[in-house]
Amino acid sequence: MKLLNNRTLLILLVLICGYGYFISCTRDNDLIVPVQLTQPFVPNRGNNVHLPGNMTTGNADEWKLDKVHSSCLWATKYVGAAGLLTGRFNQFGTHDVTAAEMQNYTTTGQPLLDNSWAFYESDPTQTFISGYVQINTSNTGEPGRDAGCNVSGMGTTPIVSGTQNLTVTNLAKIKSTKVEFDPNSNGYIVTLDLTWQGKLAAPLTKSIVGKLNYITKATIASGTPYDVFGLQLQFSFNCRDFGITSTSIADQIDIECNMNFNNK
Repeated sequence: MKLLNNRTLLILLVLICGYGYFISCTRDNDLIVPVQLTQPFVPNRGNNVHLPGNMTTGNADEWKLDKVHSSCLWATKYVGAAGLLTGRFNQFGTHDVTAAEMQNYTTTGQPLLDNSWAFYESDPTQTFISGYVQINTSNTGEPGRDAGCNVSGMGTTPIVSGTQNLTVTNLAKIKSTKVEFDPNSNGYIVTLDLTWQGKLAAPLTKSIVGKLNYITKATIASGTPYDVFGLQLQFSFNCRDFGITSTSIADQIDIECNMNFNNK
């Protein structure tokens, strides 16, 4: 009888200990706080303001496009293959080209002032940008293609030496209509009007959305010091909207404009 009582007591103690452990584990779990792995983005923007003014040489308050160190690149998928077709436009600028200015210019330099832009780092409502490319200056590195199917396929005319062709059939233009902060980065979301005739009977304007990044102002200390900054604009459009029917390229064309400026 005494042995039975001892066994009963032992079983009772084991059950009590197990229950206590279970309760303690349950309470510990109640105190666990989930870890937030992804922290919300915190913007880090300054108050830089960059304006072209009259683009006067030597005026450090007036910023000039450094075209030599800038680029306007394009890329699209080569249909039926895994690789990309890529190229650049050799002639481009940051000017809001009016109808009266759409003509041929006998010059090898910039035919129009690169002054149709303004950048306010902390106030995108005051930021704007306009620009253009000369379609027939598309450069893939393959002269036969650049002077051949690229010209005919995009509805333009061959390059004339010493002439900058800003006529309506050779001009693609962009003009921002809204710039706002990107909530997920230090960049900006830009709504643009893209105007191009392509192979249509008349120019067409399409509204597209792109991304604008600011490369912060820095000082070049060699020789006479001067400042530089950059703007990188990326957007895409559907070339079929502009009458491009080539089956060698995909519908979507990706554009990247890398604009560098200095105040020399």
